[in-house]
Amino acid sequence: MNFLRALFKRKSVWFILIGIAVFVYINNSSLWTKKSGQPLLLAHRGVAQTFNIKGLQNDTCTAESIYKPEHSFLENTIPSIKQAFKDGADIVELDVHITKDNQFAVFHDWTLDCRTNGTGVTRDYTMVELKKLDIGYGYTADGGKTYPFRGKGVNLMPSLDEVMKYFPHESFLIHVKSNDPEEGKKLAKYLSQFSKERLKNITVYGGDEPIDSLKKAMPNLKVMSKATMKSCLIPYIATGWTGYVPKACENTELHIPEKIGPFLWGWPNRFLNRMDHINTRTIIVGGNGSEFSTGFDSTKDIKRLPANYSGGIWTNRIDRLGPYYEKKKK
Repeated sequence: MNFLRALFKRKSVWFILIGIAVFVYINNSSLWTKKSGQPLLLAHRGVAQTFNIKGLQNDTCTAESIYKPEHSFLENTIPSIKQAFKDGADIVELDVHITKDNQFAVFHDWTLDCRTNGTGVTRDYTMVELKKLDIGYGYTADGGKTYPFRGKGVNLMPSLDEVMKYFPHESFLIHVKSNDPEEGKKLAKYLSQFSKERLKNITVYGGDEPIDSLKKAMPNLKVMSKATMKSCLIPYIATGWTGYVPKACENTELHIPEKIGPFLWGWPNRFLNRMDHINTRTIIVGGNGSEFSTGFDSTKDIKRLPANYSGGIWTNRIDRLGPYYEKKKK
């Protein structure tokens, strides 16, 4: 009798475990979950000159090692951004630094020394002074034998205000390059002048401290930092199998490395639907998250995406991916 009771209990435990496993599988499988539509294309720095990302460090001067130019555009400029949207970008990522006169210069590097004929940092200059610099000065594809953009970048460094006025309806991902909380406050003060409708198309990401101060000033603005990513994804990994999405995931942006995605509950379609439901945008980036600016930059790279993927895609070559997806629409 005791043997039968033990056997019954053991079978009950197995039935419960199997039931839980079936629930977890069905609740997180994308097989029966459709997410239609084309992917969102996020153009990193607009249309830009590209370079080999292997072995890059924070202080690597990438302008000194560009590939042979295929076009005339320089990153983070109005012509570059304009072309990116023309090529099919849904969102353009751009970088900002504070200036001496408390404007935001749209420029990538920490210092001016690599790309321009200037030295030091943007906060040592006014916006008018920065415009006098040649931002194409340092680009070379042959080890310094020739400089194809030298003399062509004067007056091309825009302010964030110029970009926002030139593209009043487009979507931007603004990257605060410093970790200064004061920059977050200043950016919040600048962005607060725009309507709620305009701000729906603006997302800001960057260091934990400026993003935290910006979010406190503008709680409804979509933001992202390492801290916001962790506060969302760590509890999601623990509880997402139930379908529960932590409140910390709401109204933010997630950049998911392609090698990490498959370990998230419901990846890809259920995960994307869950995030869409809470007004959170998901962007897939290349690699495992440790590489610099790794994106999906060719049709060969696209083959690595999940079948029928319709989330966001980070790309350094919108000039290639935009036309590819445009052809797929037809």
